Amino acid sequence: MTIKHVFTQTAIQNLLSNLQGKCLFNVPIHKKSWFRVGGNLDVLIQPANEKDLIYLLQSIPADWPIFILGATSNLLIRDGGIAGICIQLRKGFNDIVVEEDGLVVGAACLDSTVAEQAAYYGFSGLEFLTGIPGTIGGAIKMNAGAHGSDMASILDWVEIVTKDGNLIRLSSAQAGLSYRHSSLPPDVIIVKARLKGIIGDKAEIQKTMSRIKARREQTQPIRSRTGGSTFRNPEASLSPYKAWQLIDMVNGRGLKIGGAQVSEKHCNFLINTGNATALDIENLGEEIHKRVLNHFGINLLWEIKRVGRLQSYERIN
Repeated sequence: MTIKHVFTQTAIQNLLSNLQGKCLFNVPIHKKSWFRVGGNLDVLIQPANEKDLIYLLQSIPADWPIFILGATSNLLIRDGGIAGICIQLRKGFNDIVVEEDGLVVGAACLDSTVAEQAAYYGFSGLEFLTGIPGTIGGAIKMNAGAHGSDMASILDWVEIVTKDGNLIRLSSAQAGLSYRHSSLPPDVIIVKARLKGIIGDKAEIQKTMSRIKARREQTQPIRSRTGGSTFRNPEASLSPYKAWQLIDMVNGRGLKIGGAQVSEKHCNFLINTGNATALDIENLGEEIHKRVLNHFGINLLWEIKRVGRLQSYERIN
């Protein structure tokens, strides 16, 4: 049972009468998600600032489900939408403060924006962020990485707000970052982080970023409706091949289900060709997973996070 079935819009607004940010109901997400699919969000709240976020979390009942919605760059929202309260950090969580040996950045900052700011001030070590879509909060949550680096290598500390509204600062070690994973509980909200930088040559930093951008353009379907890498690469002890190679070897490249297709350009990317449903995309991913498992005995793990409700008539194949 979802919040909208139990609480009226008026009741929620009364409960959050002092909220400074936006509180929206029955919000369509398909025009904003990277895949351009997904059902409506029951409730979407965009707090005005950190104090507003803490007020929100301390005001809502502890058993209300919450979901943290970022830029949706690594997210597949199912066709039935998301139940409960979705919280999205935007303005008020995107400040960048320059320090002597790094940047303090808000969780809503885009990774590419942080990379550009670091380059402007001559900080090296953050160039890889220019090739990672999404926000800093999401990047920390999944320890995003590329081009031989990841968030674990540059994170000094991270500030989180717990579901009961407590603000806590954790060291990088306490955040427990590992390959495409952190040990942060799923219901905490990252609000701020400090990223370490090394003073370098601005021209060389810009060259590195330009190479990363060009490489991404050449090898990934970044102009398609996609959600980034679908599966994690298996551990080297399990397979000498990367996920895209395994997919290619089971004839996955170009495979279609409904309006969803495995990219011809990079077969660890699923794309919406124009009329896909979230179910099409998820079923296509499951078909690829099944083929790799049956042929190689390798259980590919989804890197894209699948969230929300299936429509009542839908079933995953």
